[in-house]
Amino acid sequence: MKLALCQMLVGMDKQKNTEKALGMIRKAAAAGADIISLPEMWNCPYANKYFRDYAEEADGPTVQALSAIAAELGIYLVGGSIPELKDGNVYNTSFIFDREGRVIGTHRKVHLFDIDVEGGIRFMESDTLTAGDEITVVDTEFCRVGVAICYDVRFPEQSRRMALMGAKLIILPAAFNMTTGPLHWDLSMRMRALDNQLYFAACSPARDMDGVYQAYGNSCVADPWGQFAAHTDEKEGILYCEIDLERVEAVRNQLPLLKHRRPGIDSLAWEKEVQK
Repeated sequence: MKLALCQMLVGMDKQKNTEKALGMIRKAAAAGADIISLPEMWNCPYANKYFRDYAEEADGPTVQALSAIAAELGIYLVGGSIPELKDGNVYNTSFIFDREGRVIGTHRKVHLFDIDVEGGIRFMESDTLTAGDEITVVDTEFCRVGVAICYDVRFPEQSRRMALMGAKLIILPAAFNMTTGPLHWDLSMRMRALDNQLYFAACSPARDMDGVYQAYGNSCVADPWGQFAAHTDEKEGILYCEIDLERVEAVRNQLPLLKHRRPGIDSLAWEKEVQK
């Protein structure tokens, strides 16, 4: 299958952002992409003060537009993430659509980005956002696909659970910043792919040094051997990658990490003992 990651510049105008996203999706579909992803917070400036103002409910115009284009083009679509309004709370949410435009998965970012890096960035998502509490894996005609969002990648247990649930591809809409991006972006994506012997695809916004938030960009796909199968720079564009599911099985047979797990020792059950 062919995967496309739309690394788009995000502006202040939600309608213009939506029009650009739909245009990139059309271009990717015309190039033969089966699964297309948008980046994290693509219809909204990435700043706490905008999340609630830009937030929509699950049946809002943004989700309707994504559903319609998935059905029109007959593609699977990971709708990046948008601020979702639900029960008075705002979530960082990814809606996933099948070829008929039906929502087959909804991932609300589980781990909120609350950090204060000395000499770097301070950002407290929990000032505005509410954390989700579910692991997200969806079925496609090709394989099971896991979806997580940005800071979720820092928690290897989440990716491992998706792998154990049958995922052979994980897609991560993400917007690392210019402090953590150069240090940890490539390493994080390669490690999650290597740990779980699957394809790990990270889709970032393009970098806008004059914008509200400076994303690192560098959308990429790491393969089951922990090597990059595709990688771009910070500029706006679409990254394509052929996903070879036979390679997933080949790597897992050559180095059977998942089979060699010892659940009684390797699982999270030991945490209860540590906490006593």
